[in-house]
Amino acid sequence: MAEEKDLNQEEKEEMEQQPSTEEAPVQAENATAEEEQPAADASLEKINELEQKLEEAENRYLRLLADFDNLRRRTQLDREASEKYRAQSLISDLLPLLDNFERALKVEASNEQTKSVLQGMEMVYKGLVAALEKEGVEVIEAVGKEFDPNFHQAVMTDSDDQYGPNEVIEEFQKGYKLKDRIIRPSMVKVNQ
Repeated sequence: MAEEKDLNQEEKEEMEQQPSTEEAPVQAENATAEEEQPAADASLEKINELEQKLEEAENRYLRLLADFDNLRRRTQLDREASEKYRAQSLISDLLPLLDNFERALKVEASNEQTKSVLQGMEMVYKGLVAALEKEGVEVIEAVGKEFDPNFHQAVMTDSDDQYGPNEVIEEFQKGYKLKDRIIRPSMVKVNQ
């Protein structure tokens, strides 16, 4: 009997410790909700982190795309400029020869033989000038024009009443430009 009492006593204690049937589902729901809350927070955190990484990747992609477009555009402009001014170094090398031809053609011929040599030189000079013009080389007009430091290099000044102020009086060396780029400015004397 004492054992039965002890068993009953133990069963009573167990029953007191166990929740009633009405309390059990409520406690189970609360336990499940408490377990799900950290999982939901972790999922939201992970979603936010992934969205941020996606946004960073999209921004990086857009920047790379813009850089690529800029590089492509710059390369195209460089290629066009290279094509446009491809003869610049050759023209720069030929300009002193043109100057020498012009000086030689200014010499007065005294006999028939010298005149024929000068005629041959003039034909070569005209052919060279025509070839340069075909490439887009133009002579910079100077005498009688207003001094422009972009096109003229003043090496002397003078006072002459026939010319206006800041006007080019004399040209010492011709200037040339290739399309819209100055190859060599004109060396001039400017009126004050």
